[in-house]
Amino acid sequence: MKLFGASISGFGGAMIIGAGVVLLAPVVIPIVASVMKPLAKAAIKGGILAYEGARVAVAEAKEAVEDIAAEAKAELAESQKRPAKAPAKKAA
Repeated sequence: MKLFGASISGFGGAMIIGAGVVLLAPVVIPIVASVMKPLAKAAIKGGILAYEGARVAVAEAKEAVEDIAAEAKAELAESQKRPAKAPAKKAA
């Protein structure tokens, strides 16, 4: 029956730990919260800055692609306006 006796002592240890946690929680939670709040705010600020930077980068890339597409369309339109030059005939 040692197995049963070991489980009781383990249960008693768990009760002591649980009681300690319950007694210390009102002291520990505000301390942890005061440390975690600035860390959470810093993480959120970093996320906002990263989002803004990515948004600007995407807008610039989009503008560059639109410029390239407009240039390509203009070149196509210009090449369709001009008739193809016929090769010059050699005089015999």
